[in-house]
Order: sequence, then structure tokens, then C-alpha cells
Amino acid sequence: MRRTADRIRHALSFELIALAMITPLGAMVFDTPMKEMGVVTVVSATIATLWNYLYNLMFDHAMQRLRGSVIKTPAIRVLHAVLFEAGLLLVLIPFIALYLGVSLWTAFVMDVAFAGFYLVYAFAFNWAYDVIFPIPGTDSVTKHSQTQAGSERW
Repeated sequence: MRRTADRIRHALSFELIALAMITPLGAMVFDTPMKEMGVVTVVSATIATLWNYLYNLMFDHAMQRLRGSVIKTPAIRVLHAVLFEAGLLLVLIPFIALYLGVSLWTAFVMDVAFAGFYLVYAFAFNWAYDVIFPIPGTDSVTKHSQTQAGSERW
């Protein structure tokens, strides 16, 4: 399992890199002033950072209990990303609607677009993070090779 400091590094680096990409992209796509989009993305990132820490801790504990390992196969990485974004969607839609003064439907569409970005981003970021910062006591190259060879299953 990862230590608290590693989980904090993971969550913060995830959000800071994403903010640098999503704020200008969101302002452009949704024709919203950069300042307003900046508030939406920073508040959303703050909520997401807290959710990221708690969610990953719960997910790892569940994997440890159910599988005896926290090593993620590609299929588990997809499940991990989808469940993370679904939980976040439920919290962020009301905030976006209230702050931008848009309908819940418009906020939903905006949040789904952001979630689509984050879904792909989370998959790629988490995989890269596990390679760059392997879980202590594991050999990420060996585990990655085993996963690619299909030796690990759900």
C-alpha cells in the first residue's frame, strides 16, 4: 500500500497538471470567461483532490481485501476511473449550476465533458504514476509485464 505522503503527492500532482490543461480548454469550449472557469476548475479540483485521496484509499483497501493485492490490471484501472468520476459528478453538478447560474442540465453537460477529459486523463496519469513511483515492495516492471501477458485477472 502507498503511504500518506505518496497519496498526497499523487493527488496534488494529478490536480495541478489537470488544472493547467482544463481551465483554458473549458473557457474556450464553453465560451466562459477565464476567471469564472478558473473558479469552477479550482473549486472542482479542491473537491476532487479530497475525493481522490479518500476514494483511492477506499479502493486500495477494497482491492487488498478482495484480491489480496493493490496491483491494478487494465480492466481494474478502467473501473477505478469510471467509479471515481461517477462519484465526483454527483457532487459537482449542483456547484457548477449555482456558480455559473446555469440549469442543472447545462451543468450536467459541462460536467460530463469535464469528466470525459478526466476519465482519459486519470487512466493515463495513474498508470504513469504507478510506473514512475512504484508501490513500495513491488517491481512495477515485472507487474506491468505480467499484466500485459494476461497473468493477472480480476
